[in-house]
Amino acid sequence: MLTRPYLHLTLGIVSVVLLIAFEAMAVGTAMPVAVEELDGVPLYALAFSAFFTTSLLAMVVSGEWCDARGPRLPLFGGIGAFAAGLVLAGTAQSMWPFIVGRAVQGLGGRLVIVSLYVVVGKAYPSALRPRVFSAFSAAWVLPSIVGPPVSGLVTDHLGWRWVFLAIPVLVALPIVMMLPQLKRMASEPDPEARMNRRRIGAAVGASVGAGMLQYGGQHLSVVGVLLLVAGLALMAVTVPRLLPAGTLRAVRGLPTVILSRGVLAGAFFAVESFVPLMLISEHGLSPTQAGLTLTVGALSWAVGSWYQGRSPHERRPRLVQLGFLFVAIAIGGALLALVPGMSPYTVTVGWFFGGAGMGMAVSSVSVLTLDLSTPEESGTNSSSLQVADSLGTIVMVGLAGAIFAALHEGTGKDAGVFTLIFAIMLTISLLGALLAPRVRPQTTP
Repeated sequence: MLTRPYLHLTLGIVSVVLLIAFEAMAVGTAMPVAVEELDGVPLYALAFSAFFTTSLLAMVVSGEWCDARGPRLPLFGGIGAFAAGLVLAGTAQSMWPFIVGRAVQGLGGRLVIVSLYVVVGKAYPSALRPRVFSAFSAAWVLPSIVGPPVSGLVTDHLGWRWVFLAIPVLVALPIVMMLPQLKRMASEPDPEARMNRRRIGAAVGASVGAGMLQYGGQHLSVVGVLLLVAGLALMAVTVPRLLPAGTLRAVRGLPTVILSRGVLAGAFFAVESFVPLMLISEHGLSPTQAGLTLTVGALSWAVGSWYQGRSPHERRPRLVQLGFLFVAIAIGGALLALVPGMSPYTVTVGWFFGGAGMGMAVSSVSVLTLDLSTPEESGTNSSSLQVADSLGTIVMVGLAGAIFAALHEGTGKDAGVFTLIFAIMLTISLLGALLAPRVRPQTTP
């Protein structure tokens, strides 16, 4: 993938992923300072949910756009929207323009990610795709390590605005590197192809439902519960229209591939979102010490992705199953840390396995999705993969958040609550391991 036909394209798309990853890892450090300065602490959660809501919509729009017109316009349009959102957020003088900037960032970021998947499917032969996805994962390693501390230093010495304003300056170089290769891509879109408006409408409904679910799960008042129920009902109607037929029934082949992505991401990130809080409240670790656990997972994620990139193609279903089992080991380590007298660093050891499992399974699922898609379906199926990833995370993090909000006693000791959340996610990851062999399509006699 670093030879002459692909070199500039590879460097360009990996650079784009690197910039998106750095923004994702850095913004959490700057956000508390930003909302305080903008007098918007009550709207803190909305700055995150606005990003997600537009992301979910953009995944579907990008897939339809790629299939109808090719990946170039959504890719470069997404890069432009991402940069514009950063500028809007970085120059905001009050909270609502800041939230609008975050929403535009989400729109641009997901337009880019889905279109990059399509570019990989169209521009690289199948033998190189695993290594390209491995490079995507590797591009998250450096931001995972340096993003939060660099963001903290910039926020402390230059101001939070530069965390947002520095990145748009860097997006021009990847565009220049990628453009010639994208122009030479052999396959051209069908001029008669049209975007599926019904699917885009379903994406709007699912995005609104997801936002209601997030808010309601964190505010268990009467209004919050009503919003939670309404959000779930709206998603139940709209989500099946965004996924391949049979996904929720785990039909063999592509439907189970897509479902596996959602289950895997949901179980892993639901636990990861509570691990730092658990380590701080139950073991007295500092935020820096607790964060090191997540850094270990990010590093091993790259190792797992590198390994799958060099594994025989026929081992992909096995790597998906192994990924689920490694995530189960990670969650088991978090549960073990809740046993009185156990070292908190059982979580760190477990999270090394969890990151490696995610690296193996997530990249393998991406490869399987493209392998099981026709060129005309690659955009739609890539967007379905991203939708499943995000929805799995939203539903399971929402479930974990609702459990925590309902049972948290405010005493600073919530071992029982953490145990319940982690046990549920452990069960889900083990069920995923049983599901994984179904990613292999049914062979015809």
